[in-house]
Amino acid sequence: MSEATLPDRATNLAAPAARPRTARRTGAEGPVVQLLLITVSLAFLLLFLLLPLISVFVEAGARGWAAYREAITEPDAVAAIRLTLLVAAIAVPFNVVVGIAAAWAIAKFEFTGKNLLISLIDLPFSVSPVISGLVYVLLFGAQGYLGPFLKANGIEIIFALPGLILATIFVTFPFVARELIPHMQALGSTDEEAALTLGASPWRVFFAITLPNVKWSLFYGILLCNARAMGEFGAVAVVSGKIRGLTNTMPLHVEILYNEYMGAAAFAVASLLAGLALVTLALKSLLEWRYGDAIAAARRH
Repeated sequence: MSEATLPDRATNLAAPAARPRTARRTGAEGPVVQLLLITVSLAFLLLFLLLPLISVFVEAGARGWAAYREAITEPDAVAAIRLTLLVAAIAVPFNVVVGIAAAWAIAKFEFTGKNLLISLIDLPFSVSPVISGLVYVLLFGAQGYLGPFLKANGIEIIFALPGLILATIFVTFPFVARELIPHMQALGSTDEEAALTLGASPWRVFFAITLPNVKWSLFYGILLCNARAMGEFGAVAVVSGKIRGLTNTMPLHVEILYNEYMGAAAFAVASLLAGLALVTLALKSLLEWRYGDAIAAARRH
């Protein structure tokens, strides 16, 4: 063997000795870094998420069960609860239907204006909810573009239920579509094309193949859409007029109670909203625990 290879041999012989030191150093730092990251994450969640949530329930029950029950059963509170549920019950199914259609078109077809459609779906994420509410006032208000026509025909949109629904639909529209689009794109169109080749109709392909394949993403989108619909404040505040007992949703009713220095009642109604959010989270976690393997398989495909 020539002397020219001696440095290479020396390097190779020295390498195994260097590796254990590197491994030991990495092993020593790994648990420390992991513990630090976990501690920072838990501290953030405790201070900025968990403690405020707990304080809502503590303040809601500070004056006892009788005061809490009175706050959530008085007529204005009941009207706000009913209106919130009604708006969500109309806006969420609408967004589900339109969101599925938009996601199906974007993921499965190529057409002119596809990028524009994607941008329009993301528009509510980039526009302030207050601005979206003002747009509806500009269109449908008494002094708006369509206001005189609507008034002449006895149609009320602003300061009425239709305005609340339209504002909520606008704000919550992206959630279903944005959950479905990446999943449908990842699945591709192979199964659908095979079914069409075998003679299945497009609707049969959709209900038998496309929809079952994305059912978990659809469910997540519905949960997010529903949670945002019930908790929306900005856009609804602009178009509602904040008429007590008529156009006040739960978030608006909480604000009015708090501004009137009725803190206990405000926190009582707020606790209902927080409870609905916790129920949504619990339902999501329960389904992930019960059908975890199916959800993971759907996500992988």
